[in-house]
Amino acid sequence: MVANTEWKPLIKGIVRVTRDVLHRSAKTGLWSSTSEVAYYLTGSAVSASHAATAIRSHWHVENKLHYTRDVTFQEDQSRIRHNPGVFARIRSFGYNILRRNQTTTFSQDSYAAALAGLDAVAKWCIS
Repeated sequence: MVANTEWKPLIKGIVRVTRDVLHRSAKTGLWSSTSEVAYYLTGSAVSASHAATAIRSHWHVENKLHYTRDVTFQEDQSRIRHNPGVFARIRSFGYNILRRNQTTTFSQDSYAAALAGLDAVAKWCIS
């Protein structure tokens, strides 16, 4: 994996995680289960409980971000097919601005920001 690479001196540990994942079929509504294995590289020796906490914390942030992008910003509904990564970065930029402002109501605050932007455009058009 990292043997014989420039990364080898930096790796102090490898964490192996086996997890069961539930998948829901949109067509049938039925659930199926798969098992997957993930590997994490560490720069220091860590205990199993510390590694589990770090991994869960990372996924909490990921799930929170993806939920906001999917539900509030309706990213899954997007039909953008030309350079979709650019628009994903714009959504992330908007998310980070709202996050930095310590908002808890993304949908309301993004709506208010859109209205403020429309108001600014309307004022510019009138003048």
